[in-house]
Amino acid sequence: MLAVMGKQARSIVALGVLVSVASCATLRNALAFEEPQIQLQEINVTGMGLSGGTLDLVFDVYNPNQYRLRSTRLEVGLELARTDFGEALIDKPLDLSPQNHSRVVMPVRFTWAGVGAAARSLLQSQELPYQITGAVILDTPIGERRVQLQNAGKVPLRKLIP
Repeated sequence: MLAVMGKQARSIVALGVLVSVASCATLRNALAFEEPQIQLQEINVTGMGLSGGTLDLVFDVYNPNQYRLRSTRLEVGLELARTDFGEALIDKPLDLSPQNHSRVVMPVRFTWAGVGAAARSLLQSQELPYQITGAVILDTPIGERRVQLQNAGKVPLRKLIP
């Protein structure tokens, strides 16, 4: 009977060591936080009217971490053809899988009065120079992190009416 209890005690100790090692690996991965990579892939014109229109910003978000991230808020300012097109906000949770790409669509409203000459580019171009600035708030295994966003380039424009 004593020999059996010795095996059980060793098994419990071994299990405890295994759980501790696994916990350390998870903590080490969490401490090795890498910022998600966010790239604007395209802009879809979803509506136009007399006072303005709506756009969908389509982002590719890559989570390089070995654990899932949840975004609690994504806010960006959009500049197209060197003109401020306003700000967009997603305050619903986004789930970013580990070491994977996610497609995120963010709607933006704008007014013609606010965009002036850039409206002409919007209506005539197949791609536009853009700049985005903003932040994303992420829940990580070790707490909330605010990641600043800044990106610029040229983006394809999918027109509402081809």
